[in-house]
Amino acid sequence: MGLSKTIWTNPSEFLRNQQPMNPVMFFAPAVLQSTARRFIDGFPGLVTYAVKSNPDEMVIQNLVAAGIEGFDVASPVEIEMIARLAPSAAMHYHNPVRARHEIAYAVSMGVTSYSVDSHSELKKLVEIVPAGAEISVRFKLPVAGAAYNFGAKFGATVDKAVDLLKVVAENGYVPSLTFHPGTQCTDPMAWDAYLRAAAEICRLAGVKARRLNTGGGFPSHRLNGVMPELEAIFALIGRVADEAFDGNPPALVCEPGRGLVAESFSLAAQVKGVRDDEHVFLNDGTYGNLDELPITGIIDRITVVAPDGSKRDGAASPRVIFGPTCDSVDRLPGDVALPSDIEEGDYLVFSGMGAYSTATNTRFNGFGDMVVATVMSLAN
Repeated sequence: MGLSKTIWTNPSEFLRNQQPMNPVMFFAPAVLQSTARRFIDGFPGLVTYAVKSNPDEMVIQNLVAAGIEGFDVASPVEIEMIARLAPSAAMHYHNPVRARHEIAYAVSMGVTSYSVDSHSELKKLVEIVPAGAEISVRFKLPVAGAAYNFGAKFGATVDKAVDLLKVVAENGYVPSLTFHPGTQCTDPMAWDAYLRAAAEICRLAGVKARRLNTGGGFPSHRLNGVMPELEAIFALIGRVADEAFDGNPPALVCEPGRGLVAESFSLAAQVKGVRDDEHVFLNDGTYGNLDELPITGIIDRITVVAPDGSKRDGAASPRVIFGPTCDSVDRLPGDVALPSDIEEGDYLVFSGMGAYSTATNTRFNGFGDMVVATVMSLAN
């Protein structure tokens, strides 16, 4: 995407002056850097950024400027980009299943941290990755509290994790552990369960993990009535890790994506039509920047802005919101409360849209073009 040449005061100023016909993604670098410092200052260990959530180069550059020193990468493309933009940063290749040529490429690029959740994939790493590198065993637990469960695809059972950790240590690698409590995890006790399980895995394996990656899952602010308490999660992680490992825990790492980048972007989608005062059609939808809403749930932090930049303030009434494509599944979840005076040509401005939006936008049905505008503040 890249920063826009003009820096606007806020989204309303841009909409009033430009009246765009395509969706607009507003980026506030100051918000991103502030959130990064919140993680750096609050988390009791190394903060790495999960590149997949928003891999735009301007995001990476602002995170480096804020002091982020590590990145969770999942592909050769992400490895190449981080090596180019942040050559001194640590790279953790924590996609647990990789082709041999991908592993070889990572080794050639100096990557020295990998994750694994199976014996077959560990065999590949032992064949290709030089001894002395870090291999983190990824494990999973049947715990709730997240928008959706990452353990459905990745993670060894506790018993298998014990066996894997032994093999990692026996082959001369730096033994570590990693987990992911699930995306948009609002229940801090999920980390409690994982941290105590990590200590038990080390005890059963007879191996002291050098590092413990507490994953992503840190929630972003999606609902007006639910404010994530990141500092409470950070404090719990530090306290429970100390308790579970009898005062001598492994070095802690986290890899936030959504929780780090989401708040620094807002999305403006224009109303194409209000059908019979019941359905609202937008020029963006689930094949575009709103791709993940049917999976993780609605973001109700929505402001309706008229073309002159003023806010609509009619009494809220439930509406069905559809995207612009001809596909009937192009619909936001549930009924969404919108001002009763909403009109064609207005803009719906969604807050907290920095994660899994531009990264998953498609060109399906001829839609998908968008504009990026840099703003000093995201407050309308």
